[in-house]
Amino acid sequence: MSTHQFDVIVVGAGFSGMYLLHLLRGRGLKVRVLERGSDVGGTWYWNRYPGARCDVESMEYSYQFSEELQQDWDWSERYAPQPEILRYAGHVADRFDLRRDIQFETNVSAATYQDDTARWRIETAEGEVYDTKFFIMATGCLSSTNKPQFKGANSFTGPVYHTGSWPHEPVDFTGKRVAVIGTGSSAIQCIPQIAAQAAHLTVFQRTANYAVPARNGALDPELRDAIKANYPEFRAKAKQVRNGLHYPLNDVATMSVSPEERQAEYQFRWDRGGISFAGAFNDLLLSAEANEVAADFVRGKIRETVNDPKVAELLCPKSVIGCKRLCVDIDYFETYNRPNVTLVDISEAPVEEFTPAGVKAHGEVADVDAIVLATGFDAMTGSLLGVDIRGRDGQTLKDKWAAGPCTYLGLSTAGFPNFFMVTGPGSPSVLTNMLPSIEQHVEWISDLLHATLARGAQAVEPEAQAEEAWVEHVNALAGRTLYPTCNSWYLGANVPGKPRVFMPYLGFPTYVAKCDEVARNGYSGFVFS
Repeated sequence: MSTHQFDVIVVGAGFSGMYLLHLLRGRGLKVRVLERGSDVGGTWYWNRYPGARCDVESMEYSYQFSEELQQDWDWSERYAPQPEILRYAGHVADRFDLRRDIQFETNVSAATYQDDTARWRIETAEGEVYDTKFFIMATGCLSSTNKPQFKGANSFTGPVYHTGSWPHEPVDFTGKRVAVIGTGSSAIQCIPQIAAQAAHLTVFQRTANYAVPARNGALDPELRDAIKANYPEFRAKAKQVRNGLHYPLNDVATMSVSPEERQAEYQFRWDRGGISFAGAFNDLLLSAEANEVAADFVRGKIRETVNDPKVAELLCPKSVIGCKRLCVDIDYFETYNRPNVTLVDISEAPVEEFTPAGVKAHGEVADVDAIVLATGFDAMTGSLLGVDIRGRDGQTLKDKWAAGPCTYLGLSTAGFPNFFMVTGPGSPSVLTNMLPSIEQHVEWISDLLHATLARGAQAVEPEAQAEEAWVEHVNALAGRTLYPTCNSWYLGANVPGKPRVFMPYLGFPTYVAKCDEVARNGYSGFVFS
């Protein structure tokens, strides 16, 4: 069997993998991207469910490494729908001639560091072998679907779909009875769409979620042109905000103003739409008292919207607002006023089983023709641990991370030389606008690879002490907030048996400053050998 040799193997052809290919190829490196899908797009290739769209405004959810690309591409809506984002990814691949170095329909199964050669051996499920100096996982934070093992799962006679691996051909629910299990962000997007088609929709809710209205619509041409006229300054301002998003932050404490002023500020954010609601005051996730005031406002809106008081109460979350992903919705709560929608509360007693006819809960079977699992992802670590990755002396990444992920800067992990992750655990990733986070990571990794080669070093990896200090730092930041107080996928709490560790880094500007400091100090915390 022949072995294909490269300088860099990248796994994943989403926005991370495409930019890595463009940047590293431009630096003269021989790069191959291995992608399990049949085209580019990453999460937007797989998540094709009805209503899928970005919760970051279109003018911000795009690459900024090319000013020409920024100026030439026009978005149609305030929040871009999935098909348009996928077209954008395809446009980027065509514009920079990326597909010639991407191998599609390729499933990476194993990656082993060779101590004797200081190179990685990459194996695919299709039987191919690659030999590379650098190995980069660009598989995304939300790409490994979480599929709960329901009793009798194979007995149901109709189709079962997962929002994270939706069919490429259209799914028509017209006249069908449909069950949706889950009420997280993908469910909040698809439930209104499915309800508009289906004869009847039954929603099984374990945990009520907060959602704020998107106020989506056609993108205002004047706003688009104004942003394009000053894109560099627009981007620079966003990078100074903790989540990398360009929206107004009210830098005052919740309880420092009168109840009337608080109500007015929340209403302003509610009317504006989108996740800028989280920026109404500066202590939403620092003060339990402040958080409860914001939560009460949203619960009040739910009660105003949903006609049936019992259903409204079931839809009112009891948890801290913002400690789980704050969802952005289009007519989600209004959907429960439809006569063809039923909400089933499974918070106290979970789904019992699937039967040939449907879904059984509370001793009763909901007869349905199709089931949609909106059960989310094994976030942050799922796609990394889905590959058998082995570092020095054969140590597996799975064993090293048995008690939770340990990284340095969320980019690399001790004992695994020349191995990098884009937006890995311990980086801001999912708590930010992903595109600027991706670009920052890709550029930083590219610089480190260049520095390693310039030194004539065979390998680079983090020091164990630097990694330990970073993990402590990430945990300390989270510990000052309300984030760890609820069961969220940020902690891995949605996957049975997964270690409970808060995985994202809090604060994009702080993180970038720390990365820059490490680079200025000759990549302090890394060992070149």
